Amino acid sequence: MRILGHRGASADFPENTLEAFEGAVAQGADGVELDVMVCGSGELVVCHDERLERLAGKAWEVATTPWRKLRQADVGTRLGFAPARIPLLTEVFDALPSDFVVNVELKCETVDDRGLAVAVGALLHQRQAGARAFVSSFNPLCLVRLARAYPDCPRGLLLDPDKAWWPQAYGWLPVVAKTSVHPHFSACTQARVNGWHERGWQVAAWTVDDGNEARSLRAMGVEWLITNRPAAMKRALSGGVA
Repeated sequence: MRILGHRGASADFPENTLEAFEGAVAQGADGVELDVMVCGSGELVVCHDERLERLAGKAWEVATTPWRKLRQADVGTRLGFAPARIPLLTEVFDALPSDFVVNVELKCETVDDRGLAVAVGALLHQRQAGARAFVSSFNPLCLVRLARAYPDCPRGLLLDPDKAWWPQAYGWLPVVAKTSVHPHFSACTQARVNGWHERGWQVAAWTVDDGNEARSLRAMGVEWLITNRPAAMKRALSGGVA
């Protein structure tokens, strides 16, 4: 089982920042999961929230705010950490080791993704990152666009536990997933994991911070563990205390 830091090592550093991603490296993770959206001036920025109230105490909407302004926001202090800023996706790839895996989640809840999927595909293609990066999204339309523009790009569907299971798992998943399926850990059963493996998909379970749950998922054959606590889950999987 390989470990991905959820938004980096986000239990110990401000989420989706260079500090969190470098922290995941230091904690022995195999890679990171991060969130990407298009900001008001068109750059690919690494951020989970559509607006910055929770992260920075500002009512800025990422989709309409230019990068020159977004880069000034402090997204660390309100989370209880030192000041930190939102990075560009290119900055994250520049900062991480060349063999460090990056799970890029496309954050878009609308039909029009404003070029997000194709822009991410282009970046990964330009950087020849196919061996170290894969793309996921809750929005199947983003994955359709990515598949059309970059059919070889590794991609998987995120399964939303708050939505009906059948349309996702039996409708969209076979259509848009190329390499992986990304369920919440509570949706993983041995029968489902076996079925996904039979289709040729790897399983990336999110978000797991409990050592016993991590060991249970590993026993099912889940390949990827997405966690806020990479070091603790690595200890747990090695037989130690999380």
